Amino acid sequence: MRSADIIIMAEPFNGPRNDDVDAAIRKVADTLHRLNLQIHQAVEAGASIELMRAHRVHNGRGQWGDQMVPIVRVPDTPSKE
Repeated sequence: MRSADIIIMAEPFNGPRNDDVDAAIRKVADTLHRLNLQIHQAVEAGASIELMRAHRVHNGRGQWGDQMVPIVRVPDTPSKE
């Protein structure tokens, strides 16, 4: 799996960004990359993982972000008695 990439979408808000915004975006991208690695490991171990939007946050100035929650399914295994 490759490292996290940031894809800039063409929107009216895309202009020069300050260093705080760039740092925050990089943290999200790095965290997402680590999450993707963990999801891959969970799938290899036998779980199914689905991410679902749990909430959308707005800052009141036109920006928003989705907060996610995992839906996890594991196959039924016979109990060892």
